[in-house]
Amino acid sequence: MPATRTFAMSNLTGMHDHAETHDHGHHHGHTHGHEHEPVAPACCHGSSCTSAAAPLPTLSAEADGNALLLRIPAMDCPTEEGQIRRALEGISGVNGLRFDLPARALHVDAPPAVWPTVTQAITRAGFQAQALSAPPATEDVRRQQRLELARLLAALGVAVAAELTHYLAPDSLPWQAIGMAIAALAIALSGLSVFRKGVASLLRGQLNINALMSVAVTGAFLIGQWPEAAMVMALYSLAELIEARSVERARRAITGLLALAPETAEVRQSDGRWERQPAKTVPVGALVRVKPGERFALDGRVTEGRGAVDQSPVTGESLPVDKTPGDEVYAGTINQSGALSFEVTRPAGDTVLAGIIHAVEAAQGQRAPTQRFVDRFAAVYTPVVFLLALAVAVGTPLLLGWPWLTGLYKALVLLVIACPCALVISTPVTIVSGLAAAARRGILIKGGVHLEQARRLRVLALDKTGTLTEGRPTLAHHEVLASDLAPDTVLGQARSLASRSDHPVSQAIAQGLSGEALAVDDFNAEPGRGVQGRIGNALLRLGNHRWMHEHGLYTPALEALMQAHEAQGRTVSLLADGERVLALFAVADRVKPSSAEAVSDLRALGVQPVMLTGDNAATAHAIAQQLGIDDVRAQLLPQDKLAAVSELAQRGPVGMVGDGVNDSPSLATATVGFSMGAAGTDTAKEAADVLIMNDDLRKVADTIRLSRRTHALLWQNIALALGIKAVFFVLAVFGNATMWMAVFADMGASLLVVFNGLRLLRL
Repeated sequence: MPATRTFAMSNLTGMHDHAETHDHGHHHGHTHGHEHEPVAPACCHGSSCTSAAAPLPTLSAEADGNALLLRIPAMDCPTEEGQIRRALEGISGVNGLRFDLPARALHVDAPPAVWPTVTQAITRAGFQAQALSAPPATEDVRRQQRLELARLLAALGVAVAAELTHYLAPDSLPWQAIGMAIAALAIALSGLSVFRKGVASLLRGQLNINALMSVAVTGAFLIGQWPEAAMVMALYSLAELIEARSVERARRAITGLLALAPETAEVRQSDGRWERQPAKTVPVGALVRVKPGERFALDGRVTEGRGAVDQSPVTGESLPVDKTPGDEVYAGTINQSGALSFEVTRPAGDTVLAGIIHAVEAAQGQRAPTQRFVDRFAAVYTPVVFLLALAVAVGTPLLLGWPWLTGLYKALVLLVIACPCALVISTPVTIVSGLAAAARRGILIKGGVHLEQARRLRVLALDKTGTLTEGRPTLAHHEVLASDLAPDTVLGQARSLASRSDHPVSQAIAQGLSGEALAVDDFNAEPGRGVQGRIGNALLRLGNHRWMHEHGLYTPALEALMQAHEAQGRTVSLLADGERVLALFAVADRVKPSSAEAVSDLRALGVQPVMLTGDNAATAHAIAQQLGIDDVRAQLLPQDKLAAVSELAQRGPVGMVGDGVNDSPSLATATVGFSMGAAGTDTAKEAADVLIMNDDLRKVADTIRLSRRTHALLWQNIALALGIKAVFFVLAVFGNATMWMAVFADMGASLLVVFNGLRLLRL
């Protein structure tokens, strides 16, 4: 039976909660690991592009004083992030990287001796790197973004002036020169960075959005369409900024939770005074006080007080949780009633909330199957369209007799339309939004691949103890059989004996009975049988039916009572003196209140639940009957569970939900493994793909629904991106599509798929 367990989440720093003692088995490594493909996307829209995953880990905490801090002005897109990662991969001593794209900053975890090598590698990759003494301040980053917005709005105003000059000024050489100068100023204000990146991409033989826009705007300007070139560049850059900020909203949906934890905490000093100090300076073991209405700044264990705490930022629970001395509290949660004092158990940078955020950030770097497909498609699509534009520029004048300027103009329009940005960003923004939405509900998904795979599940294997049930025995029924004795006396004797034992069944009996504990003399525990001791003048035994048999106290009537309880999955203990059985106590591992609803939800989704347990068949079937589970596999060893999951996989994609060490091989083998985040063992969490933070089995169905919703949005976005481009392709070649229309087609489709993907954040 379970007692306490240790909580240590995969990718999270150890959170100590309850430690499991009832499951034993062997951990098998993950057999469906995460793919890391260093494939650069075909285009880049600010920070909205996808990035290539790389082996170097992301730093999970604020860089310390020994970290190298760099500002890289040209790094505002995950494409550049991927290039820098690849440039630093082979450098010995680089332990981790943390990118801050809005601030264009990079934190490198490496000893000082390696710093020159790091800087040189970044320079060779084509980037300028400036050393920083401290991370860029948030206000500085925001000020920079405001200045960038003002610059682009000014560029748009200048581009409008160029258009007005073209349409209203006399058609003379001086006015044309003035108009061209105004247009060139608009292009310079809005597009210098685009041109720099575009030229660099062309020199490397890459065709991304910067290269396409550079060619298109330059060509339009040279053929006399300078007002349109200026307006297209200004609109493109402004739309790019809007798109980048929209995508950043999805990327920061989880990191914003860190702001929930206060920066200061009220700490008890050595002289007994309470004094506020920065949370990051509070050591482990310090005593912190939180008043009603305040948020917890750190993780800890309650030492004094009682109150209700809103834990939704960490566990997704909608209802407050009562806290008493000994209970865990987490940074970012809200103390709703009653002053609480708690002992700090983890430093500020190592809280459970921070761990969740870091785990989701790591998951965002893994490429989902749809994303890999789209990237491969885009890598072929862009060169093909570039060749098509070249064919239009050269072929239509030669074959169809079009004027050369007309053919060239249509080709330039095609180049702008051709950018697959809307297609490429449609997947990552949707996946990131899905991961963020799940984390807000207390569901930690370790990668986009698992978010996509969950929708395919058709069978779900469920462990019993700790998953479907509470995982700890409680007294379900007691009955005094000696009618000539006072019930309170008999129950008091049973409680006194049970309280002296540390066996889970005895503890359940002791906790289930009330009254004062009596003195017990000559106490003795008989392994496999029970406990005995002398209370007053009577020698009493509290044990199983085997012990009663040995002493000749087991009767047919008692056996009938025993069988009735065992048929319900209960463990029965008997209290007896030297002559007869005095009372019966039935202990059971109670079904979680949410389990029946969870099983019903799974069936409604078309997922068949199957129970896999190492417990005896009678108990397993009794629990399954309460929950409506038809397929029950009992008395399974870890290897038997693994075989069962493999057999169930023949019916279709199979999921596994468990919390114990003996579930780990099955969790690793299943298409998607779910582990209980609070009650599960370290090994189970390591093997699982999804962690349910509050151990509510209904979250599994929520995950499947979210997966299906995410998949639907992914394909909506892909259809929108390709459909819009197809329409404008036809208009560009056979109709009267202009570069204005082209930029609206490209950027409009991009913004549309971004905002469509962000809808997941509102679920």
